Amino acid sequence: MVKIWGLVAIVLIVLVQNVSSYDRPGTRKNLVIHPSSDDPLSPDQVHISLVGPDKMRISWITKGSAMPTVVYGTTSGKYEGSATGTTSSYHFLLIYCSGRINDVVIGPLKPNTVYYYKCGGPSSTQEFSFKTPPSQFPIKFAVAGDLGTTEWTKSTLEHISKWEHDVFILPGDLSYANFLQPVWDTFGRLVQPLASQRPWMVTNGNHEVERVPVLHRQSFTAYNHRWHMPYEESGSTSNLYYSFNVFGVHVLMLGSYADFAPGSDQYQWLEKDLKSVDRKTTPWLVAVIHAPWYNTNEAHQGEKESVDMKESMETLLYKARVDLVFAGHVHAYERFNRVYQDKFDKCGPVYINIGDGGNLEGLATVYKKPTPEISLFREANFGHGHLVMANATHAHWEWQRNDDDVSVEKDSVWLTSLSADSSCQI
Repeated sequence: MVKIWGLVAIVLIVLVQNVSSYDRPGTRKNLVIHPSSDDPLSPDQVHISLVGPDKMRISWITKGSAMPTVVYGTTSGKYEGSATGTTSSYHFLLIYCSGRINDVVIGPLKPNTVYYYKCGGPSSTQEFSFKTPPSQFPIKFAVAGDLGTTEWTKSTLEHISKWEHDVFILPGDLSYANFLQPVWDTFGRLVQPLASQRPWMVTNGNHEVERVPVLHRQSFTAYNHRWHMPYEESGSTSNLYYSFNVFGVHVLMLGSYADFAPGSDQYQWLEKDLKSVDRKTTPWLVAVIHAPWYNTNEAHQGEKESVDMKESMETLLYKARVDLVFAGHVHAYERFNRVYQDKFDKCGPVYINIGDGGNLEGLATVYKKPTPEISLFREANFGHGHLVMANATHAHWEWQRNDDDVSVEKDSVWLTSLSADSSCQI
C-alpha cells in the first residue's frame, strides 16, 4: 500500500507541474474497461498495423502464456495462412506487470481484401476481421490525436467507425495513462473494435514518455512494448520514428520526443528516407508530428519540441515538397495555409493541428488575436478528420466536429499535390 501511495504522489507531482494556465472546459469522465473474458488465453486489446506493402502486424495481450500464433484467411472460419511471432512483457515501478504482449506479422496479403483471423490459433473462440488498403486511388485516412480514454474519446471513435476508411493515423498521446499502467489496458480495450479492423499507425507524444527520475529511468516503456510500429522496415533504428507507404502516399511518422537535431539518428534517417521517395509513383507526401510547428493557440507556445524541431527539420520537409503536416498536442483544431518559415509559401506544406480526440484534460479554448493571416480555420472542439487522396493530383480534407455526440463537418478544403505543381519543382 505504501508503494501504491508513493506512486500516486509521484503522479500528482508530475501532473501539477504540467498544468497549463489556460482553461480547459467540457471534460467528460474517464472510462474503466475490464477484460471481456476471464479466460487467461482470450485475446485482449487487439490492434493491427501495416508492415511493408503486403503484410500486417497483429498485436494482442493475454493473461496467460500461449503460443503467439495467428491463423487467417479470406473466408470466415477457413484459415489458409498461419504465422507465429514473439511475446514480451514489461514491469513498471515494481507494482505493475503487463500481460503477455503478442506480436505476429502475417502475409503476403492481397490489397483491398477482407481477411478473417484468430489470435492464438484455430482453437481460439473469437474471430476478428480486417480489410487491407487498396492498390489504387482513392485512399482514405482517418486522423485524430490526443485520444485518451474518456466518454468524448468513445464518441470520437464511434464517429470514425461509421466512415469507411483504409488507415487510421494518430499524431501522438494515446492513452494518457500518466504512469498509471492499467489505463493503457483500458485504452487497448476501448480502441479494439476499430483498431482490430483497420491498421492504426501511431507516433508518440509527451504522455508516452513516462519516465520517472531514479525510479523508472527508461522512457516510452509501455508505448514501445504495446505499439510496435514498422520502423525496421523503413530503415529506422527506433520505434519512435518511421515511415510507411499506402498506394501513392508516403507517410513520415516523426518523433517529437526523440533527438531531432542535425546529425542525430532521426535527422539522418529522415534525410535518407526523403531522398528515397519517388514522387512519380508516390505523388503524395505526408508528415506526422506531435508538438506542432505552427500554432496560434495560447496553449503549448514556445516549447522546444515545437520550436527546436521546426528549426531543425522544417527546411528538409520544405525542400522535399511535403504536402501535409499533421500535429497533435494542442487540444483544438487549426488549419493553416501553405507555410514556410512563418509566411505563406505556395510550395510549403499545409499544417493541420488535430489534437482534439477527447482526452480528460479538455479543450484549449484561447487563441491569439488577431488571427494571423496564415491561419485559415481554428476552433476549440473535439473531433476527427477525413483525408481522401482522390487521385495522384487532388485530395480532400475535412474536419468533423463532435457536436453533442453527432459528427458534423465544420471545415473542408481541396488540395493539389505539390508534385503536380510545375512551379514547385526543385
